[in-house]
Amino acid sequence: MMRDENVLVGLETGDDAGVYRLSDDLAIIQTVDFITPIVDDPYTFGQIAAANALSDVYAMGGTPITTMNIVCFPTSSQEMTILTDILRGGLDKIQEAGAVLIGGHSVADEELKYGLSVTGVIHPSQILRRNNPHAGDKLILTKPIGTGIVSTAIKGGVADAKAIEPAVRSMTMLNKKAAELIRTADVHACTDVTGFSLMGHGYGMIANSKLGMAINISSIPIFAAARDFATMGFVPRGVRRNMEYYRSHIEQACEISDEMWDILFDPQTSGGLLMAIPPDKAEGLLKKLRSSGIKEAAIIGQIVDKPKGKIVLRG
Repeated sequence: MMRDENVLVGLETGDDAGVYRLSDDLAIIQTVDFITPIVDDPYTFGQIAAANALSDVYAMGGTPITTMNIVCFPTSSQEMTILTDILRGGLDKIQEAGAVLIGGHSVADEELKYGLSVTGVIHPSQILRRNNPHAGDKLILTKPIGTGIVSTAIKGGVADAKAIEPAVRSMTMLNKKAAELIRTADVHACTDVTGFSLMGHGYGMIANSKLGMAINISSIPIFAAARDFATMGFVPRGVRRNMEYYRSHIEQACEISDEMWDILFDPQTSGGLLMAIPPDKAEGLLKKLRSSGIKEAAIIGQIVDKPKGKIVLRG
């Protein structure tokens, strides 16, 4: 593998984005992400895909400045007005983030996909990593989980507007405000909860470390509809893949229903930030998050000394 002393965050740690130092006081954050449609409305899909891609920069503690569109579009079967609406939704989120769109690339493809490459900036001393929690830190999650299950129910034609609206509102909400508040707090570690599920991204914070994690299931914010849809069997295939990969790192210390297991391993799109913060700072940050409009943010657990490399699920 190529080595460069200016690569501050690279492939080795599996962080949310890469970071390259340009000078003693400036580094760039780079990431790329694209997804297939998870809602029916093209404009809303564009918003969600853009928010999802921008989130990696926020998770690293940075500020997005430039973006480029990534488009795969079935030109033979879809009207170009659909693509226009998708790009309009993405652009609105880019502008809300305070970034600019400077280009992109498109190809004809049988399956529609859209996303962004994003460049952000940060001071090299202020980078947030996912694998730097301290024993005793409280864990704050800023958004509910269950978007993958709700999206599967949408595809199955069983989700009504009442079920869809909270999940869409969450997925289209940028993690911008949460990231701004994090910069004012003594947060030790941060990641965004996306395709590997709460369990997968939580494990990433303690993997290969001497620390463990305890999560209180009753404290996790969950979309109400996700519980019902999981019981009905509307579970994305990614749940099983996440279970196969991460289940051995989980210890069960309470009764857990089948649908709750599905929710814990549900792949998220444009999910919230999961952060580790000193216990004496957690309530203060939580209050700020909620007063700024991130009303479902919650303290869901803490970093513990043992069992190392394991997530213990409590009631």
